[in-house]
Amino acid sequence: MKYDLIVIGGGPGGYVGAERAGHAGLSVLLIEKRELGGVCLNEGCIPSKSLLNSAKIADHAKEGKKYGVIAENVMIDHKAVTDRKNRVVKALVSGVSMKMKKNNVTVVQGEGVITGRTADGFQVSVGDTVHTGERLLIATGSVPSMPPIPGLNEGYEKGFVLTNREILDIPEVPERLAIIGGGVIGMEMASYFNSAGSKVTVIEMLDHIGGPTDREISAILLKNYKKKGIDFRLSAKVTGITGNEVVFETGGERQSVIADKVLASIGRRPNTKGLGLETVGVEVVNGRIKTDEYMKTNVAGIYACGDVNGIMMLAHTAYREAEVCINNILGKRDRMRYNAIPSVIYTSPEVAFAGETEESAKEKGLDAEIVKLPLSYSGRYMAENAGGDGIIKVILDKRHRTILGLHIIGGYASEIIYGASLMMETEMRVEDIKQIVFPHPTVCEVIRDAMFEAE
Repeated sequence: MKYDLIVIGGGPGGYVGAERAGHAGLSVLLIEKRELGGVCLNEGCIPSKSLLNSAKIADHAKEGKKYGVIAENVMIDHKAVTDRKNRVVKALVSGVSMKMKKNNVTVVQGEGVITGRTADGFQVSVGDTVHTGERLLIATGSVPSMPPIPGLNEGYEKGFVLTNREILDIPEVPERLAIIGGGVIGMEMASYFNSAGSKVTVIEMLDHIGGPTDREISAILLKNYKKKGIDFRLSAKVTGITGNEVVFETGGERQSVIADKVLASIGRRPNTKGLGLETVGVEVVNGRIKTDEYMKTNVAGIYACGDVNGIMMLAHTAYREAEVCINNILGKRDRMRYNAIPSVIYTSPEVAFAGETEESAKEKGLDAEIVKLPLSYSGRYMAENAGGDGIIKVILDKRHRTILGLHIIGGYASEIIYGASLMMETEMRVEDIKQIVFPHPTVCEVIRDAMFEAE
């Protein structure tokens, strides 16, 4: 059968693209190698947030005395937490499947490989069956990076080294957990397992945690997690894994930590191997499919969205990229913009940001003004966060009086940041934002306070 669109990959970009195309009346085939929902729903965003929520509840209970609430013998039942996580994932995967049926999307489980092009369209094989599509949307996501560290692959094969996939399903909380990489995945898992009782050591090659996070925000997060007992080894390069020992160099010295499990969270790379891209001439640069602002590849009729293009590896970015793909396929001119996409680290406290950091603004030579306020300006934050040290940091364009970047560390940051992205996307000026009425008492109203501080 010939389809108007074949989507390879059923993660956030793939299933949203298939849903939108099917809803518009196109005949759509969605090919997924494993489970609908992809890494985000099955092995990343959703299951990790389920675990982190349990940890947050436990932490609140342990700290209840600060708020006049006494709870004794608070503990995390890891098996119960994992069972609940699995129920949440199962329900959401089922929801995605129902969406596909509702929008007349044909779903095939298997590995899709592009085998060529004929007058009828692109040929994609799944096992012994060949499907034809007038257009292709490649949304195969990403896989964990496994650098050539001696002993890393051997440790993975033995079950000593884990990736984000395996660590979400380990049956017991390890007494000692070493995490290689202090980025988003590393910090979120450090957060959960620290709350669950592990002695956590984070080994990070950079001199800070949180990857592209603003350095001042990163420093506050680091201070909070040092207080919670996490051991950080920064500016440290892992040189090998031997037995249950992780060896690394820092400051010219050889050091090591003993662990019961190791989480390798060293980043992710686009999943382009074995797709058959070379058979139709799709351009791949440094392992990623090259796309333009309309999500088109160099081959007419082939689009790519999500992690596979390597631009911004976030599920919500993939959602929007998929919509841009389908809109352009349908003849509705649409383009992708990346300047205001929010990012979140779901630790406790949460970190959320969008746009430029103070460091990137300086590197780009932008004429920027920095406005900072403690979240203690918010009555609600003070009422709910005893001793909290959260802040909001705004990077303003001095000339145009618009927001170039906004960063928050503190409770509800993940639910607030979309407002900053909206303000950036619509190029609202300081004067415009000052006229918005924010609800009181809320944490989000510190954004408005920051605008008055800018004056």
